[in-house]
Amino acid sequence: MGLNKKKIGVATLYTNAAEFYCKQIESLFSDYVTVEKYCFDDRSIEKGIQCDLVVILSYTIFDAVKKYIQNDSEIIIMNRSLSNIGFEKIKSLPEGTKAMLVNVSAEMAIETISLIYQLGLRHIALTPVYPEIKELPDMDIAITPGEEKYVPNTVKKVINIGDRVLDMSCITDIAVKLGLDHMLITQKFRDYFKSIVPVSFGLEKILGNSNRLESYLDVLLQILDEGIIGVNAKGMIYSYNESAENIMSFRREKVIGSYAVDLFPQIPFDTVLSSFQSEKEKIIKINGYDVVVTVHPIVHLNTLYGAVAIVRKFSDIEKKQHKLRAQLIHKGHRAKYQFKDILGNSKSIHKCKNIAMRMAKSDSSVLIMGESGTGKELFAQAIHNYSRRKNYQFVAINCAALPENLLESELFGYEEGAFTGAKKGGKIGLFELAHMGTLFLDEIGELSINLQARLLRVLQERAVMRIGGDRLINVDVRIISATNRDLKKLVKEGLFRQDLYFRLNVLPLRIPPLRERKEDILPLIIQMKKQFHGNFELTPKAVEKFLQHNWEGNVRELSNYIEYLAHLGEKEIDDMKLPFGDEEAFEDVFLDDDEKQIIERFRIKFLNQMDTYIFVLKELENGYRDRKRLGRRSIYQIASQKGLFLSEQEIRRILIDLESYNMVEIFKGRGGTKITDFGKRVLKYLTMG
Repeated sequence: MGLNKKKIGVATLYTNAAEFYCKQIESLFSDYVTVEKYCFDDRSIEKGIQCDLVVILSYTIFDAVKKYIQNDSEIIIMNRSLSNIGFEKIKSLPEGTKAMLVNVSAEMAIETISLIYQLGLRHIALTPVYPEIKELPDMDIAITPGEEKYVPNTVKKVINIGDRVLDMSCITDIAVKLGLDHMLITQKFRDYFKSIVPVSFGLEKILGNSNRLESYLDVLLQILDEGIIGVNAKGMIYSYNESAENIMSFRREKVIGSYAVDLFPQIPFDTVLSSFQSEKEKIIKINGYDVVVTVHPIVHLNTLYGAVAIVRKFSDIEKKQHKLRAQLIHKGHRAKYQFKDILGNSKSIHKCKNIAMRMAKSDSSVLIMGESGTGKELFAQAIHNYSRRKNYQFVAINCAALPENLLESELFGYEEGAFTGAKKGGKIGLFELAHMGTLFLDEIGELSINLQARLLRVLQERAVMRIGGDRLINVDVRIISATNRDLKKLVKEGLFRQDLYFRLNVLPLRIPPLRERKEDILPLIIQMKKQFHGNFELTPKAVEKFLQHNWEGNVRELSNYIEYLAHLGEKEIDDMKLPFGDEEAFEDVFLDDDEKQIIERFRIKFLNQMDTYIFVLKELENGYRDRKRLGRRSIYQIASQKGLFLSEQEIRRILIDLESYNMVEIFKGRGGTKITDFGKRVLKYLTMG
């Protein structure tokens, strides 16, 4: 085999560079080639170059090297790039960083800077530095491709990005010119291509370089996940990768050399070849599957060379989008409860669960009705986990927990610049996050008329438009909503849209209150004692009192009482130790899981100022009792009388913060501020410790 080896010569200015690139070529082509270096610094080039292929470092030394080539060698000018590691080092630098780029010569420093900018790293400012430079720039950071010995001593931080590596285009050209292109599909080459940053990022850019050989393009496309079909200017297929083979169900040997219009008439090759215009994101049917196809013409200097189609199964795109959405959402948006977690042996709860299980099989909207604390979200999660959507997202939001404008942006998302304070790049809305899954709208009766109209439009069109956006985004979402209010009454009063009510109330589910299923109270107590690690027993009189209680707070109220008793540390609980006598104080602090999370975020954010926020809430509660709305001037005067040093500006900021958490409502003009019901419960919760 040694007699058949191809000989490659690597011509450079410096020996160390030649040795580096010789090793790269040898490691990839192994037994098929011999590689020899020809350098100017050690004068080895002067012996002459006799090789099958000469790889020259750059155009700047081409003329100097050419006179030493003694036969009709193939010639390649090196294309170089960065390794992924070096690329990431530069990418991690902060926006606006100023640094020197140090290399062995001015030309090579400028060439390296050009490469870095070409790779898209334009967030930093680079200045070339080299040994002969007369005046050094005043900079603390130096970036160098393995030439640390030339970095000035004044530099505080040196970032070595490693030697520039051979770009995939250069490697491919070497293989094709030597007839070794069959090696390019081996794992060794695929791994190498993955380890570097290609000078040409996108497929379209790769296709746009008309000097690439067709075989080079065909081999490169084998490493892509998308199906790729390339045709020449006459519509004959010359490139067809493995992914295309899997999607189109035609073997490569049958396809290559055939006309695309005969095999794949659904793909608009003819249109693209005649118009020179791309056809993007078209959905076609292939073997009964929905396939998304994009076709681009290959044009250079107004000359048509062919076209390429990128094909993907629609189901694969959906799965990828689902995975991305799953990464975007928090754990709290996952449904963790199932029907087995809904406890109770009563006929009413069994009937309710059976109805809910049948509803789960449908995709129609469910409206869960029940008093506060009956477990509406528990049922919503169980329905989701029993449905065909169980492997997708369950996204929940409390419509009463957020102000209208914030709730709107959460539900529908927004584009960058949609309003003051909008995140850069915009934000995906909950409808988009819930795509293919379930969106649970708790306390739907609290939704404003304006948002009701937007919600109705989404349900009708199955598409959502972000705030500040101009395009509809298709969504496939199952809606489950819940309320403790009489929506029919709200419709009659003009507070809830009738058309939206009928859209939501396709499958109505009523959760029975605890007082209607008192036979479930004792089994629930047993389970809750385990949950809260309660080591107590109830006396017969205490049991009787539990059974006689009216349970206006339902299962949540029962849970709160059992949690309270578990922390008393008593072995036996009689009726005198039950907290039923202090109903008002106890019921005022009933908080659901969403509300507790809101309070926890509030406490963390304003931990060092909590006393001040509690003071403002207390004064607003006092004003509420006296049927007065307090303005910041009134609160400022009260604070001064009590020896608290708060400016009106500070009070204004506190009120705005409290309103953002839905604890107060600020009225326009001189209307003052009123504490909300949620604000009163938060105050009670915070002051009780």
